[in-house]
Amino acid sequence: MNQAATRAALRLAGIAKSFGATQALRGVSLEVVPGTVHALIGENGAGKSTLMKILSGAHAADAGTMELGGQPYQPQNPHDARLKGVAMIYQELNLALHLSARENILLGAEPAKFGWLDRRQSRDRAREALAQLGHESLDLERQAGSFSIAEQQVIEIARALLTKPQVLIMDEPTSSLTQADTERLFATIQRLRAQGVSIIYISHFLEECRRIADRFTVLKDGETVGGGELAGASLDHIVTLMTGREVKDLYPRSAHELGPAVLEIKQAASAPRLKRASLQVRAGEIFGLAGLIGAGRTDLLRAVFALDPLAAGEVCVVSAPAATATPRARWNQGVGFLSENRKEEGLMLSQSIADNLTLTKQETFGRFGWISARRQRIAAQQWVETLRVKCRDVTQPIGQLSGGNQQKVAIARLLEHPAKIFLLDEPTRGIDVGSKAQIYELIGELAAAGKAVVIVSSYLPELLGLCDTIGVMCRGELTAVRPRQQWTEQEIMRAATGSAADPLRA
Repeated sequence: MNQAATRAALRLAGIAKSFGATQALRGVSLEVVPGTVHALIGENGAGKSTLMKILSGAHAADAGTMELGGQPYQPQNPHDARLKGVAMIYQELNLALHLSARENILLGAEPAKFGWLDRRQSRDRAREALAQLGHESLDLERQAGSFSIAEQQVIEIARALLTKPQVLIMDEPTSSLTQADTERLFATIQRLRAQGVSIIYISHFLEECRRIADRFTVLKDGETVGGGELAGASLDHIVTLMTGREVKDLYPRSAHELGPAVLEIKQAASAPRLKRASLQVRAGEIFGLAGLIGAGRTDLLRAVFALDPLAAGEVCVVSAPAATATPRARWNQGVGFLSENRKEEGLMLSQSIADNLTLTKQETFGRFGWISARRQRIAAQQWVETLRVKCRDVTQPIGQLSGGNQQKVAIARLLEHPAKIFLLDEPTRGIDVGSKAQIYELIGELAAAGKAVVIVSSYLPELLGLCDTIGVMCRGELTAVRPRQQWTEQEIMRAATGSAADPLRA
């Protein structure tokens, strides 16, 4: 065994994988040093998730070899991989939503005596895993499906940490986490690294990768195109490797003027989290909403779109006919909503791209109850080309696309409708850096065209780079609304944690 192989905690060589005529991986090689964080970087569809599914036992490679700790490694399934010392946290949550948080964390590793589950030890072990993430107070007996997406992700991470893996794979672990939760996760990663655990970190946040990772590998079109020490690599170089082009300005700001108010929210409240929020959004304005997990940001957007009933207050779509507050009425008033949970709420995964993209206006593609598939395909194809969605064609089931390309289709639906007021909940979750720049440019164009855009985002540089106005929610209340120029990341966090009073309290 040569010295390089001895040093490697994990070695992948010549990994190839095809799905029918689609070749997802074309001879990928990767080497991870013990006790380091290795960033795996690439655009959506580059092959990152497929490679990690092979490593975690969910898929079998068509060709290539794997070594774990210098020994041949070929897991039969994800459970076998965990027993061998490889655990994975998937980008798309993989919880049993009808089971409790405790049962999900201990799933497959339940302590037992004489054939009986040891509930006390189960609670202790689950609590210990959550404590590493700073969430030891999370209700262990509550159903996982009743938690927010971010809280469900915390449960998923805790489950992976329970087995004390040799290699831990994190696929977009911070995509639904606030800055405070991200800091707790980074502290956990540092502790694991100090214990000799090797971590493969997949993220579209290049700033995160530079901060937390030691080395990196870039995939493009299923191939390894570069890598090395992150300390010596510039962001421009990494982006060029990923996309084949330079991204000069990640947050392009299109010239746009603010017009009259088009959306007014007065003292709105909605169970269980939204207690009080008042704001006004103008035509051509990009309005950002920041806050911690459970602060009520998503609840506010859902109440505006009439997905959740108002317990108090009112929502007024200016210059639109008064109507009973229902999602259909909001669509008719020109309001479009993008859910943070595209898997459960945003898309019909078994249906085609064309069906998903034209869902809210199918009556315009036919007559007498019949839909013209040809007209539907033509409309969908225009948006697929405009947003550069990677797919076989518009008849492909959307569930077969990468997460980022699914998100592009979900946004395209709002553009096709077309909406005048865009409610976007975490619009770039799971989107690669090249696609993010494209989405940001699109949002700027919407504002320049006089559209109003309300964005919920846990990524503060995104809000500061895009928005005209930023409001911060704390414990269910919209407590601060200011022009973007008056905010910094530190000030947003102080307002989000309730440690700073604001004279513009709503």
